[in-house]
Amino acid sequence: MGGDHAPQVVIAGADLARERSPELRFLLFGDGAQLTELLRGRPQLAAQAAVEHTPDRVNADTKPSQALRQGRHTSMRLAIDAVKDGRASAAVSAGNTGALMALAKFVLKTLPGIERPAIASLMPTRRSATVFLDLGANTECDADNLVQFAVMGEVFARAVLGVSKPTVGLLNIGTEEVKGHDTIRQAAAALRASPLPIEFRGFVEGTDLASGTVDVVVTDGFTGNVALKVAEGTVALYSHFLREAFRSSLLSKLGYFLARPALQLVRQRLDPRRYNGAMFLGLNGIVVKSHGGTDALGFANAIAVAVDLAEQGTNERIIAEMRRLEEEANRGRHARAS
Repeated sequence: MGGDHAPQVVIAGADLARERSPELRFLLFGDGAQLTELLRGRPQLAAQAAVEHTPDRVNADTKPSQALRQGRHTSMRLAIDAVKDGRASAAVSAGNTGALMALAKFVLKTLPGIERPAIASLMPTRRSATVFLDLGANTECDADNLVQFAVMGEVFARAVLGVSKPTVGLLNIGTEEVKGHDTIRQAAAALRASPLPIEFRGFVEGTDLASGTVDVVVTDGFTGNVALKVAEGTVALYSHFLREAFRSSLLSKLGYFLARPALQLVRQRLDPRRYNGAMFLGLNGIVVKSHGGTDALGFANAIAVAVDLAEQGTNERIIAEMRRLEEEANRGRHARAS
């Protein structure tokens, strides 16, 4: 029931996801009458979906603390409960991000070895898509948090992007080893010394986000959220200037007509619906956040992210990597003690 155009977009997105992956089954939490009516026009989806009625929902302006106190019977909470109970492999929502994170963390808890979950998503680059995290879950992080984000982001890249050996970089104000504050330099030192098979490339700068220098870019949630919003604003500004330029004269309008096929390719590559679906990495269950203003195609892509994460055993991989990291740290402590 979450998002700007729910539940219509959610149902349409689920139907599109069903066409792509016919084996999918859906639990739909929300207003039973509305959902049943929408399913009448989609008999194939109806055959693969079960509706669980709840009159309560989390509103866009609901505070996370309020959702925790009063949201036990909301569609969002019940969807997350289904993941905890093993009735669902993943939960996908276009609702209130803060409430979704708070409820997911409260219900599912974090994976062993993970102190804080992180929000990870994909960004388009010159080379291919790049995994970017954290996008706002943690405004302040220590070095251990950043190392954990790197491990989770590397596994995410393997699961969703299909990269066999993803490269990882820490977002910094320069690529030199002496640049940045103590926390990020400590995280870099830990990743260089890590026994895990992570291909750590050191520091990357803001310009590397668009160039695709690495497959995974790691930063704290404050910096990540600011960088993401700046990137989104820059794309919107560029699009605005481009439209103005093509409307400026008759010759420009003719130029637009000739360039339209090429511009369509650019539009497709930058289409935010292609990259929709932010994963709450580090939780003991899969929860994917869809953009609230997306359409059916975007929501279907968010479902596809959840499917990839479940099928690839992402959480199991993260647990294994964190266990190896902890074992190596314990061996180091024993060696120093002796």
